[in-house]
Amino acid sequence: MAIRARDNDIDLLAFHRFAMLQRQNLIHPGDAALRHGARIALREPRFERVSVSGAGLLCYSDADSGLAGVYIAPHPLTPEKNYFEVEIVDTGLVCAISVGLVPPHHSLDSLPGWQPDSIGYNVDDGRIFKSDSQGRPFGPPCAAGDRIGCGINFKGSLNDDPVHPVVPVFFTKNGKEVGTVSTVVPPEGLYPAVGMHSEGEEVRLNLDAKWEHTDVILMSIDSCEEDWARLHEVRVNGQLLEYVGRGKSIIDVGLAQASHPLTTRYHYFEIQVVDPGQSCFIAIGLARRDYPKHRHPGWNKGSIAYHADDGKLFVGTGIGEHFGPECNKGDVMGCGILFPRDYRREFDASDAPEIDYLSDNGRNDFLELDGGMTESESEDEAWWERPNAENGIKVQVFFTRNGKMVGKREVRIPKGGFFPTVGMLSSDEKVRVDLRPLTG
Repeated sequence: MAIRARDNDIDLLAFHRFAMLQRQNLIHPGDAALRHGARIALREPRFERVSVSGAGLLCYSDADSGLAGVYIAPHPLTPEKNYFEVEIVDTGLVCAISVGLVPPHHSLDSLPGWQPDSIGYNVDDGRIFKSDSQGRPFGPPCAAGDRIGCGINFKGSLNDDPVHPVVPVFFTKNGKEVGTVSTVVPPEGLYPAVGMHSEGEEVRLNLDAKWEHTDVILMSIDSCEEDWARLHEVRVNGQLLEYVGRGKSIIDVGLAQASHPLTTRYHYFEIQVVDPGQSCFIAIGLARRDYPKHRHPGWNKGSIAYHADDGKLFVGTGIGEHFGPECNKGDVMGCGILFPRDYRREFDASDAPEIDYLSDNGRNDFLELDGGMTESESEDEAWWERPNAENGIKVQVFFTRNGKMVGKREVRIPKGGFFPTVGMLSSDEKVRVDLRPLTG
C-alpha cells in the first residue's frame, strides 16, 4: 500500500516562519533560503487517491469516491530547476488529467488550477484553469503517449516585487510550446502537481526534465486574457488569438469579445491575419454584449462584421452583401466607429438604448432566414423585443484593409455599447489583435 502524506504532515510553524522572512525581504523566490524553507514546510510528496510506484508512475486509485486524486511534489520549482514533464501512459475512462503548479497547502480534493494561487492545464480538452473552476480555451487536447511540460521563466519576471513576483508560467506538448500565462508566485513557492479524476488514468512524472530558456523567449510573456470578456473556442497567447474549435460546421464558431466597448476615446481596433488556416473564415466587427457565442459576428442581430474570406459585410443576418476585397495572410483589417460631434458619453453606459441597424436607404437590414427558428434566433427575438430597441444614437461603423478605408454603415449603438469582436471558423486560423492601435 502506498504511503500517503496528508495536509497535517506540513510543518506549519516552519511554513509561517518562511512566509514571514519573505515579507521582510530577507529571502527571494528561488534562492537557497527559499528552497530550504520549502523543504521544511513540505518534507515529502503529498497525495490522495493516487498510488505511487517506482520510476515516477502515478495512478488514480479511488474511483468509487467520486473525488479527484492529486499528487503534489515535495519541492517547488526554482531558477535552477524550473521545469517538469508528465507523460500520459493511460487516459483511463475520460482522460480527466490536469498538469500544473500549486502552493504546498493546495487541497488534495481539487484539480490543479481550481484553488487560489494554482494553475492547471486540462489535457482532455486543452483548457487552462487559473485559480478558478471555469477555465478557458488554451491549447490542444492530449492523448496517451503525449508529454505535457510545465515550467516557470524566472528570468522573465514581470514586476520587481520580491515577495509576490509575477512570472510567466509556460506549458509544452511533446517538446513544443503551447503558450504562457502570467501568475503570481506565492511566498511559499509553486510546486509541480498532477490531478486525475477517472478510473484507469496513469501518468509518469519526470521532475528532472529540462527546458532551454531560449525556447521560452519565443513565447508571449503575457496572455492578455484580461483584455477579453468572452472567449469561445479561441485561445489567447499574448496578442495572438488562435482558433481551437473543430471547424466542422457553422456551429463551431470561435468567438472572442473584448472586455470594453469602443468609446470616443478608443474608437478603433485592428487584426492582422497571421495564419488564414484552412479557409480563412475570419471576421472582424462589433457586437452587443450578450451576443450568441456560437455565431460569427454579423450573422445575428446586434452585430456588424467584415468577413475576410469573401469580403462581404454582414449586418445582423446570415446573408452578406458585397463590400470590400477579400483578405488573406498578412492583411490588416480594422474596424471603428465615427461618433457624431454631439455624441454624449453616457450612451456608452449600461442604460443606453438598444440597437437598430439601418441600411443606406433607411430600411431595417435584419432579414429572417428561411427554416425553423434556431436557439440563436430565439435569443435574437427576445433581445429585439426589448423596450426602446429603435431609439439608439446613430453612429458610422467603418472598416479598413491595410490602412485604407473599405466602407462604412450607419447603425444605432446598442445598450452597453459596441464591443470589438473577432470570429474564426476553420482549423489553424490565427490573428494578431491590437485593441488600441491609435494610442502609440
